[in-house]
Amino acid sequence: MHILIKNKSLTYNNYKVKCALGKRGIGIKKKEGDLITPKGIYKIKGILYRQDKVKNLRTKIRKKEIDKKMGWCDDPNSKKYNQLIKLPTKFSYERLYREDEIYDIIFILSFNTKPIKKNKGSAIFIHIAKRNYSPTKGCIAIKKNDIKKLAREINTKTLVKIL
Repeated sequence: MHILIKNKSLTYNNYKVKCALGKRGIGIKKKEGDLITPKGIYKIKGILYRQDKVKNLRTKIRKKEIDKKMGWCDDPNSKKYNQLIKLPTKFSYERLYREDEIYDIIFILSFNTKPIKKNKGSAIFIHIAKRNYSPTKGCIAIKKNDIKKLAREINTKTLVKIL
């Protein structure tokens, strides 16, 4: 089975929900910060979650708790570009332990991972949407209950198709 994303909706089996996308829509991602959700087919490499905010996250995917020293490197000058990092660091990063709830659950997609190309783009996630479904910086965002349901349904063979 696969997760299909197109026209601001995410579909898995017969389950269809609204989603937020990058501010510039779905397209060919050319560089870091271009606000595009990258078209393509991706694996789910793992799930990160806040244990203090999400109880009993059931999934067949490898999961890891987010702690206060976790970040995702978005600095092309770093050897850790487009990877999970431990803070503090002198390089640019996105903090994963946040006050808002958008990163309470994160599905890490395999965009720009093998090999990692500097400046191509980093941190393409499926995460929790803001209440008004405002655009993301390139990620896919859905409601918290929807991402929890999806986590229970998917497995290591599930692909994410962004059209």
